[in-house]
Amino acid sequence: MPHVAMVLTPGFQFLALGVQAAFELANTVVGEDYYSLAMLSPEGGPVLSSSGFAVPTEPLAEAGAIDTLLLLAGLSPPPPQDAPTLDALCRAAHAARRVAGLCTGAFLLAQMGLLDGRRATTHWAYARQMRESFPSVRVEDDRIFINEGQVWTSAGLTAGLDLAVALIEKDLGADVARAVARRLVMHHRRAGGQSQHSEMLELAPSSDRIQKALIHARTHLANPLTVEELADVAALSPRQFSRAFRAETGQSPAKAVEQLRLEAARLLLEDTRHSLEAVAREAGFTDLRRMREAFLRQYGQPPQALRRMARVA
Repeated sequence: MPHVAMVLTPGFQFLALGVQAAFELANTVVGEDYYSLAMLSPEGGPVLSSSGFAVPTEPLAEAGAIDTLLLLAGLSPPPPQDAPTLDALCRAAHAARRVAGLCTGAFLLAQMGLLDGRRATTHWAYARQMRESFPSVRVEDDRIFINEGQVWTSAGLTAGLDLAVALIEKDLGADVARAVARRLVMHHRRAGGQSQHSEMLELAPSSDRIQKALIHARTHLANPLTVEELADVAALSPRQFSRAFRAETGQSPAKAVEQLRLEAARLLLEDTRHSLEAVAREAGFTDLRRMREAFLRQYGQPPQALRRMARVA
């Protein structure tokens, strides 16, 4: 029976515990106790969450054989762990068939050296910190989850459910995974290569006029979307619009439009089999060459490389 062990560290976020529901539902779907679950910590005993509630745990050393080791952390990256803790985690990770760092739990894997030379993700807000703290890790801050052999990492807290469903699919097949996703009322089962966040949320303008212009841009990507066109939607002069747009979003209108087009193109690459030419056309790029140049500027890779990554992540 695969033994799934969730390892808690002080200050862990309670929402991360929700991944256990995916394995519990998998047992329900297959009609047997395929997975057994355990709550562990390096020393055992109650572990305090970020919200102030404690969860009882068993000592990691007494857990016996572990098939899947899941490392949980908090809303921010965990501090450097002491040597005994890292040793205990490393022993358990090397003995397990696979290990996963959920959200900022990826920092624990990095501290253990298990991400050296590997692709990894974490919550987008801390991707730069991971990149700077662990330069040997190939951080990809726009992934839902990444599978690198026996090592898995996921993005923000709810992405842990996507990772858990992917683990279930590896063990029990796509039909069981889809059934679990339905019972979790997940809108759809996201593949690991999908984007973590929305460009519209990143821009976050404060005024209705700029929001209206952005909504117009996102829903009319095939238009030229010049400053004059967007200013007209916002009922401002082009000069007033450009000044207000930069003040509220921190970007020029042209840069924001390119970001929206890049986001639309990435979603099309991930979710459809459209040709690259069709993707460029639907996302509003003048031609494939301009889309490719925009991808290289933003992601350092051409669109076809990101499509391949989305298929295998």
